[in-house]
Order: sequence, then C-alpha cells, then structure tokens
Amino acid sequence: MNPGIFRTISPPARGHLAMLAFSALVAGSFSLGALAAPYVDPGALSALRFLLAGLLVGIAALVTTGLPRSAWVAPWRYGVLGALLASYFVLMFEGLKTAQPVSAAAVFTLTPLMAAGFGWLFLRQKLTSRMALALAIGAAGAVWVIFRADLAALMNVHIGPGEAIYFWGCVAHAAYTPLVRRLNRGEPAVVFTFGMMVAGTCLLTLWSWPAIRATDWTALPGIVWVTLVYVAVAASAMTFVLLQYATLRLPAAKVMAYTYLVPSWVILWEIGLHRTFPAGLVLIGVAMTALALWLLLKD
Repeated sequence: MNPGIFRTISPPARGHLAMLAFSALVAGSFSLGALAAPYVDPGALSALRFLLAGLLVGIAALVTTGLPRSAWVAPWRYGVLGALLASYFVLMFEGLKTAQPVSAAAVFTLTPLMAAGFGWLFLRQKLTSRMALALAIGAAGAVWVIFRADLAALMNVHIGPGEAIYFWGCVAHAAYTPLVRRLNRGEPAVVFTFGMMVAGTCLLTLWSWPAIRATDWTALPGIVWVTLVYVAVAASAMTFVLLQYATLRLPAAKVMAYTYLVPSWVILWEIGLHRTFPAGLVLIGVAMTALALWLLLKD
C-alpha cells in the first residue's frame, strides 16, 4: 500500500486492517502447527518461538524508533503482559493434550465476549447494541465454520478437563488485549511489544527448561523448523506488533472479534496446503463472520 494513501486512512480503520492481517497470519500457525506438533514439546517450541520473535522485534525497534530509556519505566508492565500471553500458550498446549481440537476451537470463540468484559473493567469501554449483535453473529458464524456445518458434531461437544484448562488460557488472552492500552504510556507498538516479549521469553524459558534440555534439536524433522520460522516471524513477531497497534486504536471487543475470522482463514490455508475443500454449507458461517465485521466497521 502506498504510504501516502495509508496516511489518509483513519486510525480506527488502520486498526481494522492490522487485525485483518493478524487473523490471516495466526490461522497459518494452526495449519503448520498441526504438522509439527507430534515431533516437539510445545513448551520448548513456544520458548524458542518467543526468543526468535523477540530478537526480530528488537532489531526492528532499534532500526525504526530506537529503544529509549523512557520505555523501560515501570518494567513490571511488561512482566504482567508477558505473563498473560505466556500463560495463554502454555495453557493452550496443556489443554490440547486431552481436549479435542474442535472443542478447544469452540472455547476460543468465547474470547471476544470476555475481552469486551475486560474492556469495561479496565478501560470502561462500553459495548453498544450493534457491537453486541456483531459479536453474536460472528461467534455463531465461527462455530458454524469450526464444526463444518455439522449440527450433530456441535451437539456432541464434550467439555472435559482439557477444555477447562484452555478456557483459562483464553481468559488470559482476553485480559491481555485491553491491558495493552491501559499500561501503554506512549511507547511505539514495536517497542512495547519488545518489552513484553523479553518478559514472556524469560517466563516461558523458566517454565519449559526441562523440556528444552531434553529436546534433541538436531534430530528434528524439517517441518518443525519451517513451522518455527513461520510462527516466530509471521505468527509471533508480526502478529504481536499488529495486535499492539490495533489495541491502541480500537476497543478490545472489536480487536478480539477478528478471532472469529481465524477458522475461515484456516480453511483457505488447508485448501492451499492439502487441497482440502469444505462443504458448501460452511460458507454460510464465513458469510456470517463477514457480516459481523461489516457491522463492527460501521462507526
């Protein structure tokens, strides 16, 4: 996009564009992660993911805005945000040890509603009737896509301990979004992201150190390294900056509403990687998520 044209776009619209890119990049980590998951401990992979992504974001910050000393005032802020995001990843992988992916995806659709609640708690952001309608439509559309338009599968969802564990991870993710705006003191998104990732890397390394030491990194298949590069660059460094950028320009509920698009993006990734095409009825859910975003775009 021409930089001159980008400057003519309003800050909220820029936030929406950032989250559109965010949802597409996150979806790729699901498709690639499923291929790499059998070969490496998820905690060890997440720690290395944060480390590499943090290095990239740090270099980007040095090249662009720099890392001013003022950004390190009240470093506890980065610890809080890093702990929340690290908790999400740890609890997600821990929950997926026993939870079915479809059931976990259904739990994930609760995140935007919880983000709206945290947005009111931390920032007194109000949920308008149109936003509530959009969130409801988006959630229904996402669930329709997740369950592949299969009502029987939807009715047979089992809520077990894995789903309960992952739910608390989603709570952490939902709280993270409005806290970015609450704790930011004018730092550029790339600098603020770097501080959070340093804290998250330290916490994840401490948590996963036994698994990191036990992993034979030289024996891992190529798909693990392909996945690691993707999740570190696209699904971590880029998406964390996009999320920070959008959060400073949009209400928390609108930011997290883009998670409803992730199942639709996953379909496109699966078509590209495996030539797996969904049933026609699934497109109803895609249309519902598009309608939800259109309602959110109208201010």
